[in-house]
Amino acid sequence: MKTKHDDQNAAATPLALDQQFCFALYSANLALNKVYRKLLVKLDLTYPQYLVMLVLWERDEVMVSDIGERLYLDSATLTPLLKRLETAGLLGRFRSAADERQVIIRLTDKGRALREIARTVPDDVLCATACSEEKLNELKRQLQTLRAQLAQW
Repeated sequence: MKTKHDDQNAAATPLALDQQFCFALYSANLALNKVYRKLLVKLDLTYPQYLVMLVLWERDEVMVSDIGERLYLDSATLTPLLKRLETAGLLGRFRSAADERQVIIRLTDKGRALREIARTVPDDVLCATACSEEKLNELKRQLQTLRAQLAQW
């Protein structure tokens, strides 16, 4: 026999927390950040700082605006990260000779050396996911497609 309570539960199902895509993504991100927090202790970096370093390890001497664009961060969020990395001796900030308004970020020797220590992080993350490299790459491609679609909305 169906009760009024059953009807309320059925109506609430689309709003149940476990039915939310956003919560699945959010909670997976929290779990992933927990893994990174453990792995990045040896680098003495936070996850956002690690992302900045990844950008600089790909290409050194980058404008602040280019880093922000790559990481989807505004300058109000990025500037404190860069200042902390500079204080740690990992990078330097310099005004562009061509345009004084532009700030160029350059790795220090210490920042370049840290890359070698960080080499194991991607493999450690892969191990923590208990996924194959192929499965993780497919999931990454799906998330990149989702991000692009959401950006157009």
